[in-house]
Amino acid sequence: MEDELTFSDIYGGRLALLRRYYSPSCREFCLSCPRLSLRSLTAVTCSVWLAAYGLFTLFEQNKAFPAWPRVDSLNSGICRRPSGNLTAGVWLSLQNSMILSAAIFITLIGLLGYLHFVKIDQETLLIIDSLGIQMTSSYASGKESTTFIEMGKVKDVIINEAIYMSAKPRLDCLIEVYRSCQEILAHGKATPTSP
Repeated sequence: MEDELTFSDIYGGRLALLRRYYSPSCREFCLSCPRLSLRSLTAVTCSVWLAAYGLFTLFEQNKAFPAWPRVDSLNSGICRRPSGNLTAGVWLSLQNSMILSAAIFITLIGLLGYLHFVKIDQETLLIIDSLGIQMTSSYASGKESTTFIEMGKVKDVIINEAIYMSAKPRLDCLIEVYRSCQEILAHGKATPTSP
């Protein structure tokens, strides 16, 4: 049996809790928040930074070369050699461009790092009373992180994990998962295991 409930996170965003009942002793809970498309986010970020870089370069060129090329009226149409101030202006423009390029590069690397290591799209809890509890986090980049805890090491399930969850669900969602986990733990204690 499978059903989906809609909850909200602490910021008012929409969360979906998918509950799968495989048996009285096995249930799976998938908490999903709206996905962030890596491709579209990267494309938009690159476009914005490239536009900013283009405007910056255009502004800096007009500032560094206000009258380039300059025609010397005495030499009848021969261009004068750039002065020392112009060379310094080119160096400052190049230095500012390198700083802007470094800022763009760092921002993109930071964004990719955020999506790969921080932004979680889905968190799954699979609980089987005779085997254990498996927690899986699926990141925006496609990376998955799985933790398994043997049932022999589980004494009880508490709601402490909400502090670390990316989705930050409200209490009503956490209570739903908590009650189901307690039912499975109670079912596991009620059914004797044979050696």
